[in-house]
Amino acid sequence: MAKEKDRPSDELKLKTEVGLLGGVCLIAGVMVGSGIFMSPQYVLLYIGSPGASLLIWAASGLLAMLASLCYAELGTVIRESGGEYIYILRTSGNVMAFICAFTSNIVLRPASMIAGALIFAQNALAPFYDDCLPPNGAVKCLAALVIMVLTVVNCLNVRSSIKVTVLFTAMKVLALIIIMIGGVVLLIQGDTSNSLQNPFDGTKLSIRPIGIAFYQCLWSYDGWNTLNHVTEEINHPEVNLPRALMIAIPMVTILYLLVNVSYLVVMTPSEMISSSAVAVTWGNKVLGGWGWVMSVAAAFSAFGSLNGSFFSGGRVCYVAAREGHMPDILAMAHMHRRTPSPALIFNTIISLIVLIPGDFQGIINFFSFTAWFFYGMTLSGLLYLKIKKPELPRAITVPIIIPILVLLAAVFLVLAPIIDDPQIEYLYVILFILSSSVVYIPFIHFKLFPGLLNKLTVFLQLFLEVAPTAKNL
Repeated sequence: MAKEKDRPSDELKLKTEVGLLGGVCLIAGVMVGSGIFMSPQYVLLYIGSPGASLLIWAASGLLAMLASLCYAELGTVIRESGGEYIYILRTSGNVMAFICAFTSNIVLRPASMIAGALIFAQNALAPFYDDCLPPNGAVKCLAALVIMVLTVVNCLNVRSSIKVTVLFTAMKVLALIIIMIGGVVLLIQGDTSNSLQNPFDGTKLSIRPIGIAFYQCLWSYDGWNTLNHVTEEINHPEVNLPRALMIAIPMVTILYLLVNVSYLVVMTPSEMISSSAVAVTWGNKVLGGWGWVMSVAAAFSAFGSLNGSFFSGGRVCYVAAREGHMPDILAMAHMHRRTPSPALIFNTIISLIVLIPGDFQGIINFFSFTAWFFYGMTLSGLLYLKIKKPELPRAITVPIIIPILVLLAAVFLVLAPIIDDPQIEYLYVILFILSSSVVYIPFIHFKLFPGLLNKLTVFLQLFLEVAPTAKNL
């Protein structure tokens, strides 16, 4: 009997090595990626005026802040890793949770990582191609290489991955501070582009441009929910999860607004829209011969964000497998390193496949549309818990009006582009999401062919030195 009681302490679990600093850097590190160096010109292009673009950036930051408050409550009620997947599973059931896991692991997460890898590769190669864009083949090869390098880093050690995140977060925040200071100096000197003299001239007020502008802007804020994907690896999540959110997201929002002001101080709207990389154009105008520094900064920023995405994204696949919605091998962790290496390797393989036809703008629009559908499902779950199960213990409680407002915003972001300008691509997206039921019904619900993967699972378990894990609860 004594041995039976001792058995749980011997179970293989992931390490809890994410503290407050690591949590702040993980959120900020994923949020401050390629977006702020690339997206401002697209936000301006779609919304039409500098003043309206700044409002979009401020509103997106507020939306991310309110949504993160909702996730902070969810993360202290449901103290499990997996983010949207685990919250939908616990509130909406198996079918919707499987659809979320299927879409996230097959499309959303790989698309997000590929976008970051492509931006890293484009900016890393840019200094070597002064007069033209880097060759597409070279960009994709470097993107594939960085994905594989980060796979190795994240498979080896959790602490190493967090150290990489902290280092690159510091570097990218320093780059944004340089942009801010440069804009302030030019503003004081009066040497500006006059973009802000008539800030709302040319504003486009129809539904679709506003929706697409938000998509492009929210791409830069993506990552505000990162810590909820790794809840079981946070030290004292009931304290550190909400604190990290309250520190990281306001900090990033303020940085983004000041950086956009600096862009508009230095460049005219037409210069921003025609720029292939707004931060690099800013660097060439302000830093002169040192303009290449901004290209390197954008590459570092994308690299750090990509590392954070790997760290959190692998956990979604891992948790889905642990709950029986993915193959068993993906729910295992390395016996000595305590990292979910099979899930990370699976994400890498899917990402490399997605990389072959990868297109940055198409990835952003597709990712934003589907992501906010699942954010809306998650917020519906929070409303259910607040109304039906108010007795559950919570370290933080948000007023019910906040999830309602964020849910309405999610509905707008999902429906606005479809209603205002229907396109066949949106139908393809919906059909793809629903097609996951074709996989769910035979393989998950009816559990057909249960022994189909057994031999492969045993082989991979021995080859990768992995074993089943228990929850960190």
